[in-house]
Amino acid sequence: MIEVTRFTKRYGEFLAVDDLSFTIGQGEIFGFIGPNGAGKSTTIRFLATLLRPTSGEGRVAGHSVVTNPMAVRRVIGFMPDDFGVYDGMKVWEFLDFFAVAYEIPRARRKQIIGQVLELLDLAHKRDDYVNGLSKGMKQRLCLAKTLVHDPPVLILDEPASGLDPRARLEMKALLNELKGMGKTILVSSHILSELADFCTMIGIIERGKLLAAGSINDIQRQLRSHRVLKVRVLDESTETAARILRDDRGIRRLESFDHTLTAEFTGEERDMAALLHRLVESGVQVQSFAEEDLSLEEVFMMITKGIVN
Repeated sequence: MIEVTRFTKRYGEFLAVDDLSFTIGQGEIFGFIGPNGAGKSTTIRFLATLLRPTSGEGRVAGHSVVTNPMAVRRVIGFMPDDFGVYDGMKVWEFLDFFAVAYEIPRARRKQIIGQVLELLDLAHKRDDYVNGLSKGMKQRLCLAKTLVHDPPVLILDEPASGLDPRARLEMKALLNELKGMGKTILVSSHILSELADFCTMIGIIERGKLLAAGSINDIQRQLRSHRVLKVRVLDESTETAARILRDDRGIRRLESFDHTLTAEFTGEERDMAALLHRLVESGVQVQSFAEEDLSLEEVFMMITKGIVN
């Protein structure tokens, strides 16, 4: 659905984005990760047909961003990181304005606006003036206006920026709902915990360069040569569990803290199951036994360490 090929953008001598390429398949949720100034918004503005490239190409739903921008605009819903609302407009009027811009017939607009308001939990605000809405409600309204023409692709730049914790959780729930509807979504953020729960793919950008792209699990496997096991046991079982783990040929670098044992493990799933069986057979009271994944923060720091240094 989205394909970026060797996208480069210069502003005079400043290289904002350098030879960027990635692909997002239909129904994927692609988390675009990087600090402020990394090139996320520049790439997003290019895909939204608001910025011409210095070189390179982009395609959305088969349409060229460079040569056929009007076709691209019909199939995307774009939510910028900074947007304004029109004072003096009511919520339904604001949505109606964008529905007219997308050439939705008058006979269908009322029904569509009602459906979008219900989806975004804004129906009770239908007749409120937009300039009187809270920051969180304005974010919802901006997301609502990106959906009035039912686009298959959503491009969202920092959709939770500036929201309080409750509003962030509500925005995350909305994005999960859109994911369930089969939308293809590119969502950027520099707050990595916002993306971990619902993204199927991530791309990590730093100083205009794409350092990694793919599924979170694939990138984690590339970064770690071994699995990491975390085993929590009751107090009286700690020494026995530590002895069994040390004796296992797949264990590397065992650490113990507060009845929790953490170790690198070179075996496979069957080996993990066998190890758990030995612990239980030996009378170890296991509270939890699991492979520990890298957090998105850890993934980002490991990938960007070389370029930052």
